[in-house]
Amino acid sequence: MKAAVLKAFGSPLAIGNVPDPVIGTGEVVVDVAAAPVLSYAAEVFSGERRYLLPTPVVPGCGAIGRVREAGPDATKLKPGDWVFCDPTVRSRDDALTPDIVLQGWSARGEGGQRLQEYHRDGAFAERVRVPTENAVPIGAIDPTEAASWCAIGVLLIAYGGLLAMDLKAGETLLVSGATGNFGSAAVATALAMGARSVVAPGRNEAVLADLKRRFGERLVPVRLTGDGDRDTEAMRRAAPGRIDAVLDFLPPSVPASVARAAIMAVRPYGRAVLMGGVGMLGGEDLALPYPWIMRNNITVRGQWMYEPAAVGGIVGLVRSGLLDLDHYAVDKFALEDANDAVTHAAANVGPFKLTVLTPGG
Repeated sequence: MKAAVLKAFGSPLAIGNVPDPVIGTGEVVVDVAAAPVLSYAAEVFSGERRYLLPTPVVPGCGAIGRVREAGPDATKLKPGDWVFCDPTVRSRDDALTPDIVLQGWSARGEGGQRLQEYHRDGAFAERVRVPTENAVPIGAIDPTEAASWCAIGVLLIAYGGLLAMDLKAGETLLVSGATGNFGSAAVATALAMGARSVVAPGRNEAVLADLKRRFGERLVPVRLTGDGDRDTEAMRRAAPGRIDAVLDFLPPSVPASVARAAIMAVRPYGRAVLMGGVGMLGGEDLALPYPWIMRNNITVRGQWMYEPAAVGGIVGLVRSGLLDLDHYAVDKFALEDANDAVTHAAANVGPFKLTVLTPGG
């Protein structure tokens, strides 16, 4: 089969023929129709991000495709079924604390690297092999819709954070980092789940205005000033009611003070979920006040990616019409043009933008 191969960090992807994936028990081989190209793929392939990804490797984080062959223990999947290839692969021998690898992308820890040795190659190819539970049915679609369905890879991460905080219909959510790729996905997903309103703080007035245009009165933009106390108060005042929960998607470049200002806008008994990159490049710690957390019964937790059941939930939101994939502008590239796609993805970063490889033509 044809694939794009990263032979060494710092080298361009090599397009050529590689052996077909060989199926085993508990696995599915999928014909890839569309695979997302993440905006920071160039940083991964150059080695700048220092991801634990052994080369040579077929990269690619997730895909939409059709089942080509299912293993002997599959009871429902059959050839031709449209599926989302979930890249979040979990070890099966420890249900409480599984090792996790993003297939074709990265691994965490010694156990994750062992898992990666087998679940290694990703979706920048005509076919990909995934664990059976990672081939999640999405129902019949027109092949021309496959690229748009790649958006659920981004939406799923936001959905994972919203499930972690147990967001309820009618609640008011504040999304810290709402003007970014994942933050904007959180806005769309929270409103689809029935949030009363979403408070969207940020400095990019053009993006805030675009969010308002897309989502109407339930989207409440707040222009940040950089003064933590003033910004916290501005977010509280802007909300139509008390802020029930905060979801943080701020990138590593943003100081912790910005995250702290947003979290401290939450009401007593409120919740905050951290999913961003604050502190990963150094700088000050988050430093939330102990007395404030304790006396106000605040829940603060971290969330990385999402639980397996989230995939079916996000598919349901799309199928119901509550979550509209048409928000995403999709630019498609043939597999042969994978290097151009990586360059394009880096240059077209922002909310509701999607770069996709289409190995299936």
